Amino acid sequence: MMRLGLAVLALYIVAPSAVGTELPSSGIQRVAWLQGCWKTMSADRTVEEQWMAPRGGSMVGSSRTVRGEKLVEYELVVIRERGEKLVYVAHPSGQPSAEFTVSSASESRVVFENPSHDFPQRIGYELRGDSLQAWIEGTKGGRSHRIEFSYQRATCAGN
Repeated sequence: MMRLGLAVLALYIVAPSAVGTELPSSGIQRVAWLQGCWKTMSADRTVEEQWMAPRGGSMVGSSRTVRGEKLVEYELVVIRERGEKLVYVAHPSGQPSAEFTVSSASESRVVFENPSHDFPQRIGYELRGDSLQAWIEGTKGGRSHRIEFSYQRATCAGN
């Protein structure tokens, strides 16, 4: 009987730490893999995106697009828990904010949708090693349209 009691006690002590290492099935931790800094560059522009670590049921992200030495676009995004769902709230430069609700999420891919939004209707991210594939897609002018961003992990700028 004493051995059974010790075994149960050992499980009680070990179980909480083991549970913490599993991928959560819900909540903001499902997209914690977005955390960090990401960058894509071409001859005429640089796009940077940075995601803060999950905290308080949310992740905060920001992005900026620079052509030459000029800021041409920026965006603030909050992914937050709303009940059992994740909601992506985008605040793009010069435009009204828009909300997209998670339609699928895994340990390396997430898609948010808002079918009533003008464009885009879907926003997605997929982690591929040290790269992040992001996209916006939907119908624009009666035609399907998709814009992709291929980011590489980058060093976050200091203070």
